Amino acid sequence: MKEFILCVSCCILWCQISLSQSLLPQSSEPPIIPIGEQAYIDWDKLPYHRIGIRGYMRSTYDRTGNNESADASNFLYQESETMNTVLDLKGNGILYFARTNHWHGSPWNYEIDSNGLFVKETGTSDPINAIDRFKDTEFIPETLFPYPLVWTWTKTKGADLMWRPVPFDNSFRLSYGRTFYGTGYFIYHLFPRHIDHVQPRTSSLKMNAPKKEVLDLINESGTDIAPKGNGVAQYSGNLSLKPFESKTFFESKDAPSMIRAVKFILPKEKALDFGNCRIKVTWDNRLYPSIDAPIDLFFGTGELYNNNGREYLVKGFPLSIKYEEDTVHLSCYWPMPYFQNAKFEITERNGQSMEDIKWEIRTVPYLDPINHVSYFHATYTDHEFPEEGKDLTFLDTKQVEGGGEWSGHFVGMSWIFTEDGELKTLEGDPRFYFDDSQTPQAWGTGTEEWGGGGDYWGGENMTIPFAGHPIGQDAKSAKNNLEKINSAYRFLVADFFPFGKRAIINLEHGGQNTYSEHYSGVTYWYGIDAPSLVLTDELNVFNEEDSRRHNYMSPTASLPYSLVSRYEWGPDTDSPNFGNPPDMKEDYYSSRLFFPAQQDSVRSMTGVSQFTVSLDPDNLGVLLRRKFDYLYPNQKANVYVKDENTTEWELAGEWYTAGSNTCVFSFPEGELDQAQHQMITSNRRWREEEFLIGRELTEGIEKLDIKIEHIPNSIQLFPGKDFPAESRWSESRYWVYCYSMPRIHSKISNGAFSPGRKLESGLK
Repeated sequence: MKEFILCVSCCILWCQISLSQSLLPQSSEPPIIPIGEQAYIDWDKLPYHRIGIRGYMRSTYDRTGNNESADASNFLYQESETMNTVLDLKGNGILYFARTNHWHGSPWNYEIDSNGLFVKETGTSDPINAIDRFKDTEFIPETLFPYPLVWTWTKTKGADLMWRPVPFDNSFRLSYGRTFYGTGYFIYHLFPRHIDHVQPRTSSLKMNAPKKEVLDLINESGTDIAPKGNGVAQYSGNLSLKPFESKTFFESKDAPSMIRAVKFILPKEKALDFGNCRIKVTWDNRLYPSIDAPIDLFFGTGELYNNNGREYLVKGFPLSIKYEEDTVHLSCYWPMPYFQNAKFEITERNGQSMEDIKWEIRTVPYLDPINHVSYFHATYTDHEFPEEGKDLTFLDTKQVEGGGEWSGHFVGMSWIFTEDGELKTLEGDPRFYFDDSQTPQAWGTGTEEWGGGGDYWGGENMTIPFAGHPIGQDAKSAKNNLEKINSAYRFLVADFFPFGKRAIINLEHGGQNTYSEHYSGVTYWYGIDAPSLVLTDELNVFNEEDSRRHNYMSPTASLPYSLVSRYEWGPDTDSPNFGNPPDMKEDYYSSRLFFPAQQDSVRSMTGVSQFTVSLDPDNLGVLLRRKFDYLYPNQKANVYVKDENTTEWELAGEWYTAGSNTCVFSFPEGELDQAQHQMITSNRRWREEEFLIGRELTEGIEKLDIKIEHIPNSIQLFPGKDFPAESRWSESRYWVYCYSMPRIHSKISNGAFSPGRKLESGLK
């Protein structure tokens, strides 16, 4: 009888486990992706994978890799005195962000699908006297660019920031009407020509006034924006800590769920000590915590130090730090899914006892396939002794939490850039690399700009929904050592960067990686340790055997030539155009401090190249990457594809890389002075660029024929001056990556999710 009862009990337990696992299916279909304004409205979808979408950041960075004129006024080309182009795109996409220093460069021409829209700000009308004349400024037309999707220099302490999504179906170009201090960086997403899992459909996006729902939502930054009421589980408690004690204060097995709020309320006098505590969060009994960071940096600031009685240190959208009369309120609203359990720990690190720490966590049920979403991560790094000549790496997903390949997206940073009040560290550029690319898909104009500032924030602090400088002064102004600690934050809610296998997030330390300040920071990202991009083929166009195997043909191509050059990593070396910057040591340019030049073969053509590549037939689209010689300007081609067993070619889109390793520099002495025409050529000619091919053209195909048809252009560097090289298509190597849904390899999953199947109701 006992054996029978035991057997029945085992069967019941097995059925419970099987039922639990059957409610956690995986899907071979990608989730619907909210884009444009919908990306803000559906911000709770942040954990969901972005299959088939790529994010990029371009800027006016110094093409020699230094910091000439603070990375300003480097233009791709100049069509006229009032058309100085900084961004030139072809394809289907959305501009999500643009930053300039004050009004400089305006009026800006937003050329959307060949239709011009001139954008100004209040200071454009009187740029010479704007600072003295205007106390409050706005973007014009205000109906299209309203607060809080835009912020001008009167609130940000130096920068004009634009988060208003600007969609385009075929092309987008941004040109400056004036060139004085023409600095800027821009974040955009590109989609394949054929994509059906975005919402709303890109063709329905229009440049109308933003929805009131979007403006109201962002205006709620700093308040409790997480769900409440029916369907929301709320947990709370009081926390006390002994010196150096580690304590688990919350553990949930109510899963699958998504955390929507994590909050602490603490006595004001304990703020500094509590901020230095460490928070760790482990999802689903994984070997490593996915959140492991100092509490202050996790919530967006370098220290919980409020030196002048501000109400908010951080009044951000996903994170906030609010001071009341006797208490400090820390709030986190990043959506965080988990499938079995969530464990929250905290460790005291200053040798102080703490009591009366109140905490609150809110969750909602998660009802979708588990591989539709990624875990939330907050990865902490400490750079006490930066290495001269080398970027600081704040995140390399190949090195964290056991390493391997990860699919997800990078959504922000909170970092300390000096502990000594040395603000020249702010000249260091952000550079981000994704999925094996040797060329940064994101390159900005400086650490300060990345944090939403201008002119070093004028020595002040500021906090807005997606960027801020919550604490810190320069060394001369600081009254104590705490005031010398400077930090910034940058949150990416719509303008994030997706990746399919690896993300590397770097910052320069100073304009040429020479500052020895103590940096530290937290990177926020979503990721699951399984790839959604898989390399399926590679073609070396100059290798005879490889070319034959891929049926490579290019009748008009030049003979292969050998090129010894570098990618755009750090400053030029041995440049014929530039000598060493006067403040640099002679040995700074020694090869030991830089990635060495690479020798490879390359060829160019003005006609057609054609080849066959291998795909995973179960793909959800293809990313095609090309290595080429950036000497040739404005390389453009139509890309056609077909199954190798058919005869009909289909247009996949236009592949375009604006500019070349030669740009035009224009930084006149006065705001209204004429544009200058100084030609600058970098000696770094190797470059890699990407092209997306939609699932409609690739799914079910094992062998894909690709045809690249060069499109000549006659764009000049500036009026009357041609680029140093003619327009040609350059190619050295191609890599083919296939998109697929990442698979969660864990006991929490059982079987595959059938497309269109509805999950059972009643999940908790």
